[in-house]
Amino acid sequence: MDTRKAKKSGNFSLADTAGPREARARYTSNRPFDRRERKCEVENESQRMPGERVFLSAEWRDLVMLNYEVDPGLLARYVPPGTELDAFAGKVFVSLVGFRFLHTRLFGILPVPFHGEFEEVNLRFYVRRRDPRGDRRGVVFIREIVPKRAVAHVARLAYGENYVRHPMRHSIRVWEAGRTVEYQWRYDRAWCRPFADGLGNPSYAVEGSLEQFITEHYWGYSAQRRGACLEYHVSHVPWRVWTSTTAGFGGDGTSLYGPELGAILRRPPDSAFIADGSPVRVFAGRPIS
Repeated sequence: MDTRKAKKSGNFSLADTAGPREARARYTSNRPFDRRERKCEVENESQRMPGERVFLSAEWRDLVMLNYEVDPGLLARYVPPGTELDAFAGKVFVSLVGFRFLHTRLFGILPVPFHGEFEEVNLRFYVRRRDPRGDRRGVVFIREIVPKRAVAHVARLAYGENYVRHPMRHSIRVWEAGRTVEYQWRYDRAWCRPFADGLGNPSYAVEGSLEQFITEHYWGYSAQRRGACLEYHVSHVPWRVWTSTTAGFGGDGTSLYGPELGAILRRPPDSAFIADGSPVRVFAGRPIS
């Protein structure tokens, strides 16, 4: 982990080669939308439900995405009612994803004091829901880790998601040829870490590629008590990605994810990449039958 520049978050250091001003400039540029981004925005707006309200807006940045092919039977117990597993080329994937929350606002307007910037790592898989207006492709989170107790509490209340709080830190190293991004969380005095590197410049995922499949699911689904399911819309433009040549997971994932999923994470990922991210809007959820 690069420690040339570090800043404190609670009792843990967060290392980043770009200082706060550089980071803000990098993420708030006035680069105009291109045709693909505008098309995505139109499609996202067309799927909004009448009266749909923004619950949270933020930026998701510097995403590490490690993807593992799994037996569909491994995920059967996690699939929410009203959805079914989504597959790419007949294969089912789980993804371990680490990223940064920046400029977090409730209802899209209210800054959250001391909770505007933090890390998250989640383990997720992909589903679809049949709808007369077209299939909705979404994600289901098995476990989500954040360093802020209040964030975990609000997410559990609002969406019924399986959030937990653990100390976290991250490292971003940028050099002329590419970058390395790493996230860490501490569990039982040991650190776990998903990491990836990327070379060259980022580009949009190729149409029909696994990278596009992983990054372009715009709905979230969460199983609720008594057999119900909550659906919520997540809006963002397509992300540019760096394909990784070196990536993986270090540590023991068994304690958080159980022996079967922990064993999956010990394997080299079947694919891995870094995504630049974008501003996002997460809308309030609604129950579905």
